Amino acid sequence: MNQQTLSEKKKEDLVTGLYVGLILVLIAVIYSINGATNLGNVFVKFFGSFVLAQVPGTSIFLPAPLNPAAFSVIYNVAFEFCLGIGLLEVLVLSLRIMLHSPLPRKAETIENIVFWLGTSYLAFTYLANMVIMSDWFVFWAGIILIGGLSLVARAFVLIARH
Repeated sequence: MNQQTLSEKKKEDLVTGLYVGLILVLIAVIYSINGATNLGNVFVKFFGSFVLAQVPGTSIFLPAPLNPAAFSVIYNVAFEFCLGIGLLEVLVLSLRIMLHSPLPRKAETIENIVFWLGTSYLAFTYLANMVIMSDWFVFWAGIILIGGLSLVARAFVLIARH
């Protein structure tokens, strides 16, 4: 493929199309790996188990599963999905570098890498070993932290260029 003949829009459309297709493949692979556990029913039970629970040390009540330790299958699927998306983002970044995509698109991809790989780490660390309700809230606090870190990573990439 001659990158001189591709317009910027066609390059971005190519990367986007490949990305969306690979996400669908990832979902299919995760489902086929975990399909024996009857994921549909597990997800229905998971969301049906939500109650308002008090965030430890506060007077705030937020939704949480009644027995968070009972849904390790879902947490495993979440980990696999986040890790898969993070690795796809690494592939997208390498494509963007090869195709000389604009810097803001590369910075966005780096932001996504930090977010998805960070989220997979949190899913593995907190959700996979969840025993008590407070771990559920620690996980979501970590997601907010990772979201902020990913925005900072994007900003650093954009600032470094100038």
